[in-house]
Amino acid sequence: QVQLVESGGGLVQAGGSLRLSCAASGRTSSSYTMGWFRQAPGKEREIVAGIIWSGVNTYYADSMKGRFTISRDNAKNTVYLQMNSLKPEDTAVYFCAAVRSISLLPRVASEYDYWGQGTQVTVSS
Repeated sequence: QVQLVESGGGLVQAGGSLRLSCAASGRTSSSYTMGWFRQAPGKEREIVAGIIWSGVNTYYADSMKGRFTISRDNAKNTVYLQMNSLKPEDTAVYFCAAVRSISLLPRVASEYDYWGQGTQVTVSS
């Protein structure tokens, strides 16, 4: 079992930045692909970005490319999401997710086994 705890959400003006963190605990000795997802009210959960265990491969949804950066520090069992140039449409609950894998990078929420409780990001116009 892996437990995930997100932090770093909050209220920010459009054009601003936030850095989300996801701390993993429990069975962290295994290799995990990590993903960030978000869910806005009335919308389905969508992938924001993902990163494999080594950090070599990453994925970004089209609307996040160039604005968001995912990274990880395996020594600290922590994954980060740096969000720049935030827009009101980025407002959502952001979730961290994990799946045991060395190189796969799933883009669908159902393929992830472990989830955090989410952190609210609100971008005002």
